[in-house]
Amino acid sequence: MRRLPSLFLSHGSPMMALEPSPARTFLAGLGAQLPRPRAILVVSAHHDAAYQGGRATVTASPAPPTIHDFGGFPDELFAMRYPAPGDPLLAARIVELLASHGLAVTADPERGLDHGAWVPLSLIYPEADIPVVQLSIASNASPEWHYALGQALAPLRDEDVLVVGSGSITHNLRALFAARLPIDAPAPAWVTDFTDWVADRMTAGAIGDVLHSVERAPHGTDNHPTPDHILPLFVAMGAGGAPFKAERLHHSATYGLLAMDVYAFG
Repeated sequence: MRRLPSLFLSHGSPMMALEPSPARTFLAGLGAQLPRPRAILVVSAHHDAAYQGGRATVTASPAPPTIHDFGGFPDELFAMRYPAPGDPLLAARIVELLASHGLAVTADPERGLDHGAWVPLSLIYPEADIPVVQLSIASNASPEWHYALGQALAPLRDEDVLVVGSGSITHNLRALFAARLPIDAPAPAWVTDFTDWVADRMTAGAIGDVLHSVERAPHGTDNHPTPDHILPLFVAMGAGGAPFKAERLHHSATYGLLAMDVYAFG
């Protein structure tokens, strides 16, 4: 029986769907390196239960719409669609799995796929022929809660489901907009010091350090003034199962300040 890895993707700017970059090139080749899943579960930083009255949800639409949850970008980006089918049966399975671990989640039959899901998936699986469901984070919950969420989802890896956490290994939009660096600008030390520390702690299997990297790593709060974009990393880590094994598949930066690290677990 094959077992899929769990993945963490740094999805960067929505413009990755259009602009050449090392991260875009890597993601465009990633699908060919993986066993083809029967379905994909994406835990996206842009689907946040903290802003839904605390109600964690999983998408259950048989045909989830493409959500353009951004502004100020070219019309070409708003014209893009990712018409992957949904999987209501998988959504029900996720509700069941999480309930068995005391984690409450409800199925949402209407919500579609936000750009944290469809932008990277449009590169990895451009045919949009693999069913996709999305599960929310909860930015008001702890790193440990998200790690436990991933642990509860780990059995899906034996059911031909690819579990993907989609966020960003660094995410300070205020600094990004203030700096206005070109897309190929090198990352400054305050970004690379953080990402290198995380990579080192991953290699050492220091799960607690990674879960609390915002507090413990160099420049942690500079790179994550809010926790939303690092929380999907912790879900992917938990879904990787035991013993803990992490591999950094890709490392680059766009606009200098958005590190685009990709990790595989398990």
